[in-house]
Amino acid sequence: MTAALGLRNIRLFIAFRVLFNNRFYYPVFTILFVDYGLTIEQFSLLNTIWALTVVAAEVPAGALADALGRKRLLVLAALLTIGELALIAFAPVGNASLLFSLFLVSRILSGLADAASSGAEEAIAYDSLAAAGLADEWPKALSTQMRLTSLFFVVSSVSGALLYDPAAMNGLREYFGLTASLTQSDTMRFPMYATLLLAIINLPVTLAFQELPPITSETTDETTGDIVQGGFWRQLRRGFTNVAAASRWIAASKLAMAIIVIGMVHDHILRLTVTLTSQYFRVCHLPESRFGLINAAVSVMGLFVPKLAELLVARYSLITNWLILAVIGLSGLFLLASFQLWLGIAAVLLSFVGMTLTSFFTSHYLNAITDSEIRATVLSFKGMVFNLGYGLAGILLALAMRMGHETATGGATAFVQAVRFFPWYLLILLIVFLPLGRRWAQTQAQTQT
Repeated sequence: MTAALGLRNIRLFIAFRVLFNNRFYYPVFTILFVDYGLTIEQFSLLNTIWALTVVAAEVPAGALADALGRKRLLVLAALLTIGELALIAFAPVGNASLLFSLFLVSRILSGLADAASSGAEEAIAYDSLAAAGLADEWPKALSTQMRLTSLFFVVSSVSGALLYDPAAMNGLREYFGLTASLTQSDTMRFPMYATLLLAIINLPVTLAFQELPPITSETTDETTGDIVQGGFWRQLRRGFTNVAAASRWIAASKLAMAIIVIGMVHDHILRLTVTLTSQYFRVCHLPESRFGLINAAVSVMGLFVPKLAELLVARYSLITNWLILAVIGLSGLFLLASFQLWLGIAAVLLSFVGMTLTSFFTSHYLNAITDSEIRATVLSFKGMVFNLGYGLAGILLALAMRMGHETATGGATAFVQAVRFFPWYLLILLIVFLPLGRRWAQTQAQTQT
């Protein structure tokens, strides 16, 4: 066990991310919304609203985390997640307007939960390492977290798809001597129930975090030695002062700007690709019970990709790693555009590798150059930019689907047309932003020397 895992907050950070990010409904994410009674356009719109909610709340949440404490924001995130999942798990079907309203509220709560946790979880973990003199252990801690998340994702992917499949669930009932009476309208809720249970378990995990004192404290209690940060409003003002400070720092730091922008370019389109996986394989006529196996294969790769990321950041420069990431992302999207089953599976695996490397590179390089006082705020800026890109990608997908419906004979054809534009979209962005990011990074390096 590494020295980093000996710290309580690091173990809790890993547990939080495993429980928060693993969702049993991920293998059937898109078709779950459709089977509840929503359209793909509504699904895309809801994801855009989710992303815009995160964008609106991300930086204020980071400021609150820096001012009021990261633990409080993590507890809030856990409570919001419980509410988000309960709304969908118990949503009635049949009334289209009510159903859309419930999903809308759920996605807003989900966005607020992501905003509350984004930055706070990573900041409390990284600062715990820094306080113990172990900041250099962050890549190992991050790699361990990613690999354990992927290991659990193997279980949640396979079981989530089986929970969703009425044939599998009825077979299980018959095995125990019960009547096989479950329908799709029954089993589509089972992955939501299982994910809701994880969210409930995650609440005591957040309550167990140990809040770290700020590096610049105002006063110290002479009796207890505890740090006194001032009243609520004083802390709040300090937090939003951090927003201005973080904004100025990011704008002045060409390297930070480059890391965030290049990360966003890869993340938003690869994340959209992974989100649409279930609809993609439905178009490829893959049985729904197999979706979990695909996600499990992705998760098995997740056991090895973080270690690869560790080696890449140790051996190569940031710019070289960006180029490696670009090759992986473009390869995956061009394979995806074929709509051939086995090539599509390879495309999804490559897209997941690209997402994992993007997350690792961004976290490693950005944390290394960010001061503790504004860490959660800066990480929230990063999350805001990532989710703004994801929201815009959702809008573009909805527009492409709308145009496809007008020129094609069916929704599947419109979906195919939209997905086939993905690799060209990423290629255009890379042509524009990779040289710019390289110039920004080199400018800062020259300034520091």
